Amino acid sequence: MEQFKVLHDLLMSMEKDFQKFYDGGNNAAGTRVRKGLQDLKNKCQEIRLDVQNRKNNA
Repeated sequence: MEQFKVLHDLLMSMEKDFQKFYDGGNNAAGTRVRKGLQDLKNKCQEIRLDVQNRKNNA
């Protein structure tokens, strides 16, 4: 469950930048959103590989 908490915290940390970009039109916030989404994607891939390794070794 620790991995889920990490994903949740990462996603929630981007909320203000999403609001600034979509509601306020702040382009710098859009750049931060894109970076955050890339970090989220990388973390998801890391967790996915961990799940697969645990499943295969069980």
